Amino acid sequence: MKTGPLNLITDVEGLRVGNAEDHRLKSGTTVLVADGPFRASVDVMGGSPGSRETELLAPDKMVEAVDALVLSGGSAFGLDAASGVSDALRKLGRGFKVETAIVPIVPGAIIFDLLNQGDKDWDENPYRTLGRRAFENAGVKFGLGTIGAGVGALTANLKGGLGSASLVIPGGFTVGALVIANPTGSVTMGDSRHFWAAPFEVDGEFGGLGPLLTPLSFEQSARSKRDWVNPIANTTIAIVATDADLSKSQLKRMAVAAQDGIARGASPAHSQVDGDLVFSVSTGRRPIDNPVAKVLHLGHAAAVCLSRAIARAVYHATPADKDVVPTWQEKWGRAST
Repeated sequence: MKTGPLNLITDVEGLRVGNAEDHRLKSGTTVLVADGPFRASVDVMGGSPGSRETELLAPDKMVEAVDALVLSGGSAFGLDAASGVSDALRKLGRGFKVETAIVPIVPGAIIFDLLNQGDKDWDENPYRTLGRRAFENAGVKFGLGTIGAGVGALTANLKGGLGSASLVIPGGFTVGALVIANPTGSVTMGDSRHFWAAPFEVDGEFGGLGPLLTPLSFEQSARSKRDWVNPIANTTIAIVATDADLSKSQLKRMAVAAQDGIARGASPAHSQVDGDLVFSVSTGRRPIDNPVAKVLHLGHAAAVCLSRAIARAVYHATPADKDVVPTWQEKWGRAST
């Protein structure tokens, strides 16, 4: 497998990612934007989702394109991050035009990170400001781990974070994933240093350790935050993107396929206490022939990228005061060298 030059979702030409965070809050916001509107869809498999304007993304709904997508911490409070992005877009004159009105279309999703020992005693919801800052910070290059909406993310036994990965598949199409990894499950196999996503790793991007060769018991593979930490603060939210010119219905199938990436990257996944959600995006820059075969390949690539992005999020997480679980590097980094 071959990654794009940055091994980030922004290898899909035309996309940019911005992040803003508050380390005292132990939370933040991440925004995906492009130079103009882009087509998008969504799939939700978690039992506890938190989202904004996702109904618009169904194939039968009128709006064909969105202006930005927002991933945020803060649970329901974090949905207000999209309002900050909408403010910034409206100031630029960008949005869905209805006669003289301009309405930016900014779907979003959130993780629950309210019980991670951050200072949540605010007088005014901070996420609108974080959303606008993230939009203003948008660029092609961005960091991984403890950044943006990944600042307060936790897995069952290790610190979570923001991850990204890309692939260039036969035919020259680029696929990328962006994820906030905060699952109730573990992203490593049992309590080992080996990532569930190891079979899909490219060029040692999260340590090159390969899979755990010792069989796991059911109990080891099913451990969750209920077993390791007190806060039940869950959800993996993601965006997968491609430059292939896909319709909303094709993007829906891509989002469904990409959900397999969450299941390959975290165990258990899609639980009643997770809000697992995947947006899918097309910049439409490359026409496709043989749509059935191409959409199959694009969906598989999206799932592979998403599983790798989850592992990269945890691999790059960095420690901070009052963390309730260690980072992968703190627990296993020395052992892997």
